Amino acid sequence: MIKIGISVSSSHKGFSPQDGADRMVERARAARQADLDSLFVGDHHVTPFPYFQNSVILARMLNEWGEKPFGALYLLPLWHPIILAEQIATLASLSRAPFILQCGLGDDRQGRAMGIDMKHKVGRFVSCLEIMRALWQGRSVEENRFWNIKAEQIAPLPSHEVEVWIGSVVEKAIKRTAKLGDGWLASPGLTPDQANQAIKEYKRYCDLFDRKPLCAIRRDVYVGSTSAEAKKVVSPYIDKGYRGMSPDALLFGSVSEVAGQIEVLEAQGFDQVIIRNISIEQDKCIETIHRFKEVKNQLA
Repeated sequence: MIKIGISVSSSHKGFSPQDGADRMVERARAARQADLDSLFVGDHHVTPFPYFQNSVILARMLNEWGEKPFGALYLLPLWHPIILAEQIATLASLSRAPFILQCGLGDDRQGRAMGIDMKHKVGRFVSCLEIMRALWQGRSVEENRFWNIKAEQIAPLPSHEVEVWIGSVVEKAIKRTAKLGDGWLASPGLTPDQANQAIKEYKRYCDLFDRKPLCAIRRDVYVGSTSAEAKKVVSPYIDKGYRGMSPDALLFGSVSEVAGQIEVLEAQGFDQVIIRNISIEQDKCIETIHRFKEVKNQLA
């Protein structure tokens, strides 16, 4: 059966820092109560709005989550590999469940703000990932192109192998994902038809590199008490051009309707769907998370 995880939004505009953090913790607690399969947070920097940084807030959320797979998105070109490898290894020490690293390139604006030359973001991405994997294996690392690392090691080491999911959209990046990653994280903006085409490309490149495919997709969601209620809640977001996404890329409706939409993803070959709340209203978010327990029951 397809697994359902959650990516908890780290942006909480209009709330005090304490209230914003509490909202994230409450959603992690609800996700555990709904028996979701994995927990994630995102990565964003130099924002004009409150955005809770991933490693720190995730450590707090683990108190509510329990011993199930967890992880975070990290935009690798923006991170020094030793610092990030140490942070992930420390996070991995807080749970007996495996850590899943979701990773991507990031946008040029964030890189410029941090003094990073994003013309080399693909090279920085590949180098960062290679260095971290070596460090997690207890190996000594040297690197002279981007980081000037001289024969360094880290401790503690992760007790489980860190699983790496790479986010990619265009064919060239999907090919890189199949070669370097343990899994592919498909963009939430893909329509069902686009997702179907992209997963075929990913699996074709997995065959080329003799890699076992693992296919995850993020979907922004709202599960209503009825179909009509879901449309009423989601329509204002769609009317405002929600995140620049096609409405076809969103999952919303009643429990049975959302279960049916997830069955389509499963039929296309996706192993996991990672949900993110559409609504910014906390009560609506918690209700949606709890209703995913019913969604999972219908899929069983």
